[in-house]
Amino acid sequence: MFSLTLLIVFLVAMVVIGIWGMRKTKNLGDFFLGGRTLGPWMSAFAYGTTYFSAVIFIGFAGKIGWGFGLNGLWIAFGNAVFGTLLAWLVLGKRTRRMTQNLDAMTMPEFFHERFQGKYIKMVTAVIIFVFLTPYSASVFKGLGYLFQATFGISYNLALLIMILITGIYLILGGYFAVALTDFIQGIIMLGGSILMVAVLTAKAGGWAGILPLIAEKYAQHVPAAHQPGWLMLASLVFMTSFGTWGMPQMVQKFYAIKNEKMIIRGAIISLLFAVVITFAAYFTGALAHVFMNAPVMANGKPAFDQIIPNLLTQNLPEPLMAVILLLVLSASMSTLSSLVLVSASAISIDLYKGHVNPHVSKEDSLMMIRFLSGVFIAISFFIARYEFAFIVTLMALSWGVVAGSFMAPFLYGLYWKRTTKIGVKAGMATGLLINIVAFCYLGKDKYQANSTIVASCAMLAPFIVVPLVSIFTRPPQKALLDKAFEKI
Repeated sequence: MFSLTLLIVFLVAMVVIGIWGMRKTKNLGDFFLGGRTLGPWMSAFAYGTTYFSAVIFIGFAGKIGWGFGLNGLWIAFGNAVFGTLLAWLVLGKRTRRMTQNLDAMTMPEFFHERFQGKYIKMVTAVIIFVFLTPYSASVFKGLGYLFQATFGISYNLALLIMILITGIYLILGGYFAVALTDFIQGIIMLGGSILMVAVLTAKAGGWAGILPLIAEKYAQHVPAAHQPGWLMLASLVFMTSFGTWGMPQMVQKFYAIKNEKMIIRGAIISLLFAVVITFAAYFTGALAHVFMNAPVMANGKPAFDQIIPNLLTQNLPEPLMAVILLLVLSASMSTLSSLVLVSASAISIDLYKGHVNPHVSKEDSLMMIRFLSGVFIAISFFIARYEFAFIVTLMALSWGVVAGSFMAPFLYGLYWKRTTKIGVKAGMATGLLINIVAFCYLGKDKYQANSTIVASCAMLAPFIVVPLVSIFTRPPQKALLDKAFEKI
């Protein structure tokens, strides 16, 4: 009963925030970027809550914690230092300033204005829509199962509840509402994570001997011959840390920050947030070795997704479980709202306004992105509900394709004036093709088992392709470079 009451209060608060955000949303820039007026706290929490979804607490923490033990904390280190702090310091200032110079609100608009490619905006928008919409559906799916298990309601009803609440606050309030809900959700995530680690560690015997105990149990459960190698660990650290540098929903956070003076503060706040969240997730995953002798089995295979839910339900009191439920819900809803916003913008801003009707009015643009946000939420529902086979394939490819296609072209666009549109196109094609060829060659199961290595290769290869092609192709016009790099 306590869990249900707390959930209802939380969901009502999300709706109220959506209504409040609607009053502050007057145009397309307000809806998508909050008018570029967000301070460091809201921007930092928006970045962190979008970065760390329910996947890190449920599936990833269980699988990494069981398979890697305490070595999984290297991923936490990489996410905090490289995926958060370094991302803010390397991308923050230049991204905000150059997108303002070019009057770009989205990543496809940035590529179009920076390189003046005729179809580059369209191709970028299509990649975002095709591979991020299924990703958002996978988040809905996880939430549906969580609610089904916690409250005993049907999976379909749980999906409908999540869709209605997310739709209301996102469609009404846009990025203002998303950023404020992210801030509230971030506080819940921090509090829940700290309490979760404290209670579980106390039940395991306290901090004094916990690390040697985890290491001892891990060696018993996963013999040395079956422990993952350094290559797999390194690829996990690289993909989950640097992959965010090429994800549109993450980069967007730098567009919206109020001014460049807040970059350092935002970086520090984001770092502290990431340290708490990632340590809590991967340490809890490693703690499973203390509380369990083997992972849960389903259909003859380890069900890693069930490790953390079982660990928590068996060892946490109901009030704390209610907080943990909100923690997972908060992590998922923040990620989901950012994914939907970016996917809707790919069609309304980048395809329709960019190619079909460049002269569409601001009022019509705002109405269209609100409408399309609702459409994409509905699409995500049907994908999560019916699990189309080809959509499941796109989910498997999503992170590697998007990060592999965009990371190197985006970084070169920010820092290297000699980057050409043909070089950028070649880089995008390289990242896309590496993932698709690997998927076709390895097959679905082997690809998923090696997806982090494939994604890492897809992210690294364009760093060679982009400059190599750019050197042998016509350089950008001086006037364009002067505009893009003004005061940089």
